[in-house]
Amino acid sequence: MTSPAMSPNTLGIDFGTSNSAAGLTVAGRPWLVELEPGETTLPTAVFFDSDSKKMRIGRSATRALIDGDEGRFMRALKSLLGTPLLYEKRRLGGQMMDFTDVIAHFLREVKTRAETATRMEFTHALSGRPVKFHSKDEARNAKAEEDLRGCYKKAGFEDVQFLYEPEAALRSARPHPGVGLVVDIGGGTSDFTCFEQDAAGGTRILASHGLRLGGTDFDRQISIDHVMPHLGRGALIRNSFGGGSLPAPSRMFNDLATWQMIPFLYGPDTRRAAQDLARNAEDPTGLNRLVQVLEDELGHDLAFAAEAGKIRANSADGDAAQIDLRIVERGLSAALPRKALDQTLAEMVQSIQAEAAETLRLAGVTPRDVTRCVMVGGSALLSSVRDSMQTLCPNAEIETDRAMTAVADGLALAARDAAF
Repeated sequence: MTSPAMSPNTLGIDFGTSNSAAGLTVAGRPWLVELEPGETTLPTAVFFDSDSKKMRIGRSATRALIDGDEGRFMRALKSLLGTPLLYEKRRLGGQMMDFTDVIAHFLREVKTRAETATRMEFTHALSGRPVKFHSKDEARNAKAEEDLRGCYKKAGFEDVQFLYEPEAALRSARPHPGVGLVVDIGGGTSDFTCFEQDAAGGTRILASHGLRLGGTDFDRQISIDHVMPHLGRGALIRNSFGGGSLPAPSRMFNDLATWQMIPFLYGPDTRRAAQDLARNAEDPTGLNRLVQVLEDELGHDLAFAAEAGKIRANSADGDAAQIDLRIVERGLSAALPRKALDQTLAEMVQSIQAEAAETLRLAGVTPRDVTRCVMVGGSALLSSVRDSMQTLCPNAEIETDRAMTAVADGLALAARDAAF
């Protein structure tokens, strides 16, 4: 990808599936904007308040959800880029809009907050992007960048350039001679850059590659396997047109475990379908909980609970980890010990390892040539992911010290040299 000449009005923006950040170069170092008081990262979340008809973003949006305010919460909007759903009109905040409007509003707010903090006007953006928005459809992958470009322009930027996220992360990594691999596990994608550095810090990109699989997919599978059985997934439903029973249809549970789909499950048709399942279940206990979750619109609370459980299971005392489901029913929880977490994620981790190996093949190097793996993104800190990279690249030093800020820092540094 073309490297982004001096443009003092360019803002580096890491627009992520789960979190976003923005910054620029100050005195030769990356400086990230406080997008919220004391915070340089901003949850990529929005909340449409039913009373004020206004849109809240970031932690304010999450607080509105937790406080039970009336409205609609959305997260993982980046995953809609390149899909037809991005242009579906919905009534949000008292007006009809599609999701390009929602993303543009979020980016406009990031622009405004950065301008307020710096007293500068940012007319251009250097944005990170996955290597592959959609790993199995090149036309959809290209459409996703076109969609995101349109959102930036709708947000008030005159123009935007894009830099692959793992290549951005490499901009901020400490130089070290040898062959390295950036492993960036974001919320919606996994991206890899193989590179070579000399003793003077000169860097040559050998290959970049990626796939559409990330932390929200981890959370989704954890929810399906460990949370949804408590809501009736797998429950037997009596056949009303004959004898015998069949398992409850899986689609409702799969959608309830998927960040992007949760807001669309609270309509009367879905609620009636859940009530019918509970009425005809051999054991209605879990499905009655499902009915209550839909009635009280607790889907996002469950998704946050699954995410928190994943973090606990990955901690030092992960063998005793639980997913806290008390919001559904007092005392309810789902066990998620480290071993169960690893089993749930095993197939996805294997896919990540395979695509990392493919990156090395494209670069023309062997796994044993790699002397360092730079791990980036929250899910790159999962022990199973780190272990898989160590297994693939046995001679590599695993670096995790800048996992949470590397992409944003790199974009802030690269924005200084972005040529429009």
